[in-house]
Amino acid sequence: MSKFVFSSPRKYVQGMGVLGELGDYIAELGQSAFVIADDTVWSITGDKVRSALDSANVGLHYERFNGESSGNEISRLAAVAKKAGSEVIVGLGGGKTLDTAKAVADELKAPVAIVPTVASTDAPCSALSVIYTDEGVFDTYRFYTKNPDLVLVDTGVCAQAPARLFASGIADGLATFVEAQAVKNSHSQSMVNGLPTVAAMAIAEACEQTLLTYGYSAFQAVKQKVVTPAVEAVVEANTLLSGLGFENAGLAGAHAIHNGFTAIQGDIHHLTHGEKVAYGTLTQMVLEQRSDDEIAEYIHFYRSIGMPTTLKELHLDKASREDLVKIGTLANSEGDTLKNLNPNLTGDDVANAIIAVDALSNSL
Repeated sequence: MSKFVFSSPRKYVQGMGVLGELGDYIAELGQSAFVIADDTVWSITGDKVRSALDSANVGLHYERFNGESSGNEISRLAAVAKKAGSEVIVGLGGGKTLDTAKAVADELKAPVAIVPTVASTDAPCSALSVIYTDEGVFDTYRFYTKNPDLVLVDTGVCAQAPARLFASGIADGLATFVEAQAVKNSHSQSMVNGLPTVAAMAIAEACEQTLLTYGYSAFQAVKQKVVTPAVEAVVEANTLLSGLGFENAGLAGAHAIHNGFTAIQGDIHHLTHGEKVAYGTLTQMVLEQRSDDEIAEYIHFYRSIGMPTTLKELHLDKASREDLVKIGTLANSEGDTLKNLNPNLTGDDVANAIIAVDALSNSL
């Protein structure tokens, strides 16, 4: 029996200054909030969060995030939250903070509110977390029975973050439709264990169209730390459209190859999630024999927003053939999504495609 599944957050709120309304939305979920954020994010937003919760008579317990969405960090924070008796878990920050907050909420069976401070990943809206080891190596995906109860995105806050992170979110979002098409073509399952719905494919396509149409101008605006209609559209694409698209239409090669990069050591790990996904997307496009013109269009767009399209920019120009095969082999792990692209690929196939992307990019 064919089964189609679509899943989404209970409520999505986006706009300039909406962080000031956080307390009102949290009060719908509970009267005491356990807020997880790293030191940098808390120093920038902590006063606003505290004021917003105070104005709604919502109690606050802040706990520092140590930087890795690992099993140990999740267990540590869950124990602190349980002891505090908090009713709502709030994740404030970037992708790993948000994934950790979702896991903590799942441990406690509590509502979760997700408050991204950068529009850099598609993590906020999904009912899953990417779990790493304490050393930052990809471990597994953790799935939940429901999506976040609230996703609140203050575009004013996101526009103050480094433009590089904004561009990384665009690159992450551009993988959405590329991977969705592969999942649909191979009749594979989405991240919610169903075939991609018409709605999911339409959202994924709208994500790509929005980013290619407005991504460059929005990137330039964020460089000046201003919010324009293009910025609002791209933040929505990075966060909501990409989140709904990847979860409900599925992942394939781009994110599996991103995960494969964790197989080796080196300066590649100084790159952002989106920067590595950008190269993974190009590698997938080579593996599925997309046209030269289509791959070139993506390469030129990535360059315009500062994303890596060569092995040198990826800090892999000195990598051995053996290392590239290790990347491909990890990408092809049983628990990852490369098989949604092609179940017959090998580590050598992926290594060849990684090299081919570099050669094509350097020739343009």
